[in-house]
Amino acid sequence: MIEQESAPGGPPPTLRPVRGAARCAVAALALAAVAWVVRAVWHLRLAAAGEPASGPPDQGGGVHRPLNALEDSYHLVSSAGAGVTAVCAIVFLHWLDQVRDNAKALTGADPRYGDGWLWLGWVVPVANLWIPRGVVADVHSSVFPERPLPTVVNWWWGLWLLGLAGGVGIIYADDTDEVIARAYHDVAPLLTADLVIVAAAAAAALMVHTLTTAQQEQIARKGY
Repeated sequence: MIEQESAPGGPPPTLRPVRGAARCAVAALALAAVAWVVRAVWHLRLAAAGEPASGPPDQGGGVHRPLNALEDSYHLVSSAGAGVTAVCAIVFLHWLDQVRDNAKALTGADPRYGDGWLWLGWVVPVANLWIPRGVVADVHSSVFPERPLPTVVNWWWGLWLLGLAGGVGIIYADDTDEVIARAYHDVAPLLTADLVIVAAAAAAALMVHTLTTAQQEQIARKGY
């Protein structure tokens, strides 16, 4: 954390540097988008190869046949994608925590959602349909109450929710072998979800840049 110059009428706000965190968040989101593009390519490869004569990997009744080379590589792609997505989430939340603290320091007002919701808002059922967007919206509206929320925030959140819908996107309802079977028989929903998530990552990166730039401009305007 860095101490800023004294502001007229009171002690200086303690502001956190966010440009580096924003760059890391954008880079992580770009990497996550690449991971999901690779996953989409493997979905297409599975669909083009077709299901082997031996049937799907999960034979039912707890029986799993040995995976072929393509199926085995998809497991690796899927695991790598999940790992990249987890790292991306941590880096994104680190950025959000920093700009949120700065918004509080600039305005002196507590955010609408407490600190716990920064993390729990993503995993608590039902609440996760609006609280994360609310946390992001607070960062903007607390500093710029006279400005409308940037459109990119709504685009990001709408695409994120679409990516979650139906259990074919960011959080799969099926295990990896079941997803492989779906790719063999009906790849279109999987590809649609992949593309939606890539678009959501792009919108998130633009949102990070937009909100960070606006906050930095406000800090400069106040002379801190």
